Amino acid sequence: MENCIFCKIVNKTIPADIITEDKDFIAFLDINPVKEGHTLVVSKKHYKWVWDVEKFCDYGEFCKKIAKALQKSMNTEWVTMGVEGTDVPHAHIHIVPRHKGDGLPGYIRPENQKKFSKEQMKVTAEKIRKFL
Repeated sequence: MENCIFCKIVNKTIPADIITEDKDFIAFLDINPVKEGHTLVVSKKHYKWVWDVEKFCDYGEFCKKIAKALQKSMNTEWVTMGVEGTDVPHAHIHIVPRHKGDGLPGYIRPENQKKFSKEQMKVTAEKIRKFL
């Protein structure tokens, strides 16, 4: 879809801090993260809802790979996965590294979003990639 921001990231027409990708899925850092390492995993084919993704089991395995890399790179065992789906109408899953006492609820809230510099985002993406 030409106006979908995630389709533009998939097609590389707008920049993103990409962690990794395969033929069906792409993982990149959220530009409004709630924590360092907050990653979005989207299907390359445009689906409005996660539940419509044809290769749903493959989607889960791809997310698992990202979660394992986040555990190591962010030095935590606790990683949450959330399917929100209302902010961008393109199937996406949030994967967020967590730490005891981080004060975050179990879901993504706008008031918890942070801004990191472009340089910090690049450093974080590279840090995660080292564990893939």
